[in-house]
Order: sequence, then C-alpha cells, then structure tokens
Amino acid sequence: MVGITISNKVNVQNRAIGIIFRGKDQITGDVIWSVFEKVAQSNARFNAVDKLGMTVHSVKMPKGFGGESITTNGRTLEAMAQMKRSIVEVKAKENCLAHALIISIAR
Repeated sequence: MVGITISNKVNVQNRAIGIIFRGKDQITGDVIWSVFEKVAQSNARFNAVDKLGMTVHSVKMPKGFGGESITTNGRTLEAMAQMKRSIVEVKAKENCLAHALIISIAR
C-alpha cells in the first residue's frame, strides 16, 4: 500500500495534500493530478512557481496471522486440539459458554 503527501515548501502555512493509501498499481499520474486539482481549486495559495515536496509512505500489508500456518492435512478436531495448546474442548452439555469462560479465565 502506498500513500502520498504533497506539501508546499515555499508557503509552509498551507496544509499538506494527502492521497489515501492505495495499492501501488492504483497510484498513477492521473490520480495524483486529479487530487491535486481538487485541492488547488479550494486553496488559492498554491502558485505555479512554488516548490512542492512529495513524501511517499509505503506500508507492507500483513498476510495471515503472523506465523506459519499449520494445515489440518485430514486430521480430526481431537488430533488438532492435542497439537494446538490454544484449543480447549468444552465437554459440558449445558452452560457451555459459562464453562468456556471459566476455563479461559483459569488459563
């Protein structure tokens, strides 16, 4: 994801123009100019001879849950519960939510 901030270096009282984070393939010259035109129409302090500074912000989007995922490979729920320490099977027939809360507080 890429976001862009354009600021006026000559007149620093102006607020920066921000282009929201998008995929890097979605940032084109046309997108930048269209956003700049919209802001320039409402802000008369941008002149043609002003120096503009452009800051590109890049963010790598996380994939998955941060760790290596373990596939089930045809294993049953009981086998996965034995492998994973974070899975607890509540065997209560009634009030299973209450039992699950008590088990989670105890752990």
